Amino acid sequence: MQYILAIDQGTTSSRAILFDDTMQVVNTAQQEFTQIFPQSGWVEHDPNDLLQTVLQTCRAVIAKAGINAAEIAAIGITNQRETTIVWDKYTGEPIHNAIVWQDRRTSDMCHDLRDAGHEPMITEKTGLLLDPYFSGTKLNWLLENVKDARQRAESGDLLFGTVDSFLIWHLTGRKAHVTDATNAARTLIYDIKQGAWSREICDLLNIPMSMLPEVKDCAADFGSVQAKHFGAEIPILGVAGDQQAATIGQACFEPGMMKSTYGTGCFALLNTGDTLVRSKNRMLGTIAYQLDGKTTYALEGSIFIAGAVVQWLRDGLKIIENAAETTALADAADPTQSLIMVPAFTGLGAPYWNADCRGAIYGLTRNSGPAEFARAALESVGFQTRDLLEAMQQDWKAAGSNVLRVDGGMSANSWAMQFLSDILGAPVDRPKTLETTALGVAWLAGMRAGIYPDQAEFAENWALDQRFKPKMAEKLRETKYERWKKAVQATLTV
Repeated sequence: MQYILAIDQGTTSSRAILFDDTMQVVNTAQQEFTQIFPQSGWVEHDPNDLLQTVLQTCRAVIAKAGINAAEIAAIGITNQRETTIVWDKYTGEPIHNAIVWQDRRTSDMCHDLRDAGHEPMITEKTGLLLDPYFSGTKLNWLLENVKDARQRAESGDLLFGTVDSFLIWHLTGRKAHVTDATNAARTLIYDIKQGAWSREICDLLNIPMSMLPEVKDCAADFGSVQAKHFGAEIPILGVAGDQQAATIGQACFEPGMMKSTYGTGCFALLNTGDTLVRSKNRMLGTIAYQLDGKTTYALEGSIFIAGAVVQWLRDGLKIIENAAETTALADAADPTQSLIMVPAFTGLGAPYWNADCRGAIYGLTRNSGPAEFARAALESVGFQTRDLLEAMQQDWKAAGSNVLRVDGGMSANSWAMQFLSDILGAPVDRPKTLETTALGVAWLAGMRAGIYPDQAEFAENWALDQRFKPKMAEKLRETKYERWKKAVQATLTV
């Protein structure tokens, strides 16, 4: 038997998932790492934590399976997107902590660039909006604020990459400075129509192009992991940013198909085929995947806080000990109370794109308690998803499925998924394999290695676990959604 090892380097933990030659999960290993918050709105990771937790989880999953690393045919890597790392070309040492996708420190810079009239050009080339979320302004910040960084970069001594690039560079013994098209598409400096780094945007952000990695298809030769790491040399044959990897894992290969992933944040992607849709509703145009040199595009809506709102109930308010408790609490909530929670802890993502507003709760009474907070937290994810999908449907007029495929840790919460179906007024399909992000890159690597099926057969094998159908009365659905929209508007104006 041959195996595929998927590395899933996420925002709060690194995971390794071992798949067999029938694409079934054999074993998993997971390790959390420290979140660093230097000041309000800033979020960082130690890049060496990311690398070490990847190495440790991979070794653990190989040991748990009792296999030899030589039995692993290929590795696929998926990663938190937009998180920005700069490191020394010769020593491999990062010059600063990684600046995480959630980080808002470049808000003022984005405002200034927008006021100067640069956003239309950037959106035209990248499909993205001028927001601190993306890598480009983070990279500029590092070059301007870390001692000697600009001089070292201009001398060719520093490299930039998203997390995938940093991992690959180290795993391959500093031989490969590469990324894939989906990660490049999230940097704010990659022209997604031309398929190349944009000199115009790099000049605008004062970024030396010598720092940038080579961009490849999602299924390609990204180099080989050195034998010293796992016991055998293993080729890296698949790479995709986490949300695109989930789109692939959900087999959303036809235009009009949609998926939504519920992790720390929530990310909905709508396949638009070979058409790059220019959104009129502040959605993002992006690359869904690139195979055999052919680019497939998507509309994307990003919610910054989804599963993280449940983490806040646990770690911030300390009203639950684990996420599973929210189901019983939500069921027990007082039906006469109607709390609305707008979880704008780090601003609001699509379709609002307001980096400055902060979270709020409306409708509190003296009887409001843990149960009502839990229900409001879960409902906030459904409300935000509807915001995204309504904006997408205004941009994408072509016929398509109204079914939403869901995945990610929070999709295991049946209460939240039923509410999602209710507030959307549409079916929500949860697959048997919730590890769709890992499955996506495992399939890329396994297909490239010749042991997994082609795209059509992979799509045919997608298996449904449960379909949630709307049960809520239309009038109640619209009443609740109108209250949500009023709460958001109030939050934006505070």
